[in-house]
Amino acid sequence: MSGPDPGAGAAPDTGLGTRLRHLLDLLESDLGTIYAELGIDEIRPRFVGYLRALERDGPASVRALARRVGVTHSAASQTVAQLRARELVGLRPGEDARERIVHLTEHARSLLPTLHAEWAATEAAAAELEAELGHPLSEVLDAAASALAERPFHQRVMDSARARGLSIAERHQYDLG
Repeated sequence: MSGPDPGAGAAPDTGLGTRLRHLLDLLESDLGTIYAELGIDEIRPRFVGYLRALERDGPASVRALARRVGVTHSAASQTVAQLRARELVGLRPGEDARERIVHLTEHARSLLPTLHAEWAATEAAAAELEAELGHPLSEVLDAAASALAERPFHQRVMDSARARGLSIAERHQYDLG
């Protein structure tokens, strides 16, 4: 499996989002390689939260699963479709005719012992990386998410533009009130 070149960091003049995507690509690419080496290449790093939530808390509607994992309903629905295509989850009707309950398949359950070992190794490697950085990345990410929940990035950009006399608000007809 070829992934991003770990030596090729995002260019210093790239934006924060590009750097975050680059970091995520590095992490997910290596985890994908591990899954392939373990013979479970149907697993993708983005599936882990879903599998762990379903194992820990049991079957759930797509909406409830989205809340458990911390993503939008749309993102959860798309990921559940991918999990189902790989026969890792099944769907059954819920109480409401529109609701579908997601549950782990026997195939997914058969992978759990291997996944538990990989998850433990990944968590240990992440802790080692955080120690090496000097600033726990998970804490930085949590703090950034909290700060953005308090004051969204959109507002920060618009305030910055206004403070610098930039006219992006006028060009795009934003109502800055």
